[in-house]
Amino acid sequence: MKPKRSLGQNFLIDPNLQRKITASLGDPSEQALVEIGPGKGALTQHLIGLSDRLVLIELDDELVEDLRASYGGRAGVEIVHRDVLTVDFGALFPDHTPFRVVGNIPYNITAPIIFKLLERPRPSEILLMVQKEVAERLVAHPGTSEYGALTVGVRTVASCKKLFAVPRTAFRPVPKVDSVVIRIVPDDPPPLSLSEEAGLRRLTRAAFQWRRKQLQKTLRDHPDLALDRASVEGIAASTGWDLTRRPETFAPDELVRISKLLA
Repeated sequence: MKPKRSLGQNFLIDPNLQRKITASLGDPSEQALVEIGPGKGALTQHLIGLSDRLVLIELDDELVEDLRASYGGRAGVEIVHRDVLTVDFGALFPDHTPFRVVGNIPYNITAPIIFKLLERPRPSEILLMVQKEVAERLVAHPGTSEYGALTVGVRTVASCKKLFAVPRTAFRPVPKVDSVVIRIVPDDPPPLSLSEEAGLRRLTRAAFQWRRKQLQKTLRDHPDLALDRASVEGIAASTGWDLTRRPETFAPDELVRISKLLA
């Protein structure tokens, strides 16, 4: 089939890299496995048999039919014909079965997919192929141009590590970017409550929308925050931090503390 650009389809054709990616999952035999965007089954063929339950989430109509023909009769294989952003993982695993996620995901919706996977219930491990630039943002340090809301949103609830690079020539059609396989491991137990996570998202969204402004100005003037001067001065006094700094200079744990003070 001709790859659909609208769905961000680039198929991994290098068998050595296929095996290397699935080997990076370790031993998932005691957990369920979820593959996002199995496509033509490049990774699927290596995932079969690794777990008693393998859930394949695919949106493309033609590819779903091919997956059903190839794997539909396999014991423990479940094919979900949906957009992953609309999948209810709580309904997929109502008994709180631990599960891991692997996938070569569409690069045009990488951040929404990552944040979707970090909703609860969270996987015990997330192994994804992402654009190199996104990988750099995920592991970025405060004060760098790559550091931003994505970095903070992920690293306040999980650890993240780059595993290995994947050249663009490993795909057909050949994309215009290089890729990196990353591992995200959500913290267990979660370090923040649901309300604390929501407060942190509100703060980081506002702060990095105005990333060139001083944080104190964002706290006062951004419509999603709109603190009075006394409240901003109270945060500065409580933390001892210089709030004239720009948002990208604040470490994730510092932004967590500020968000808790806002609450």
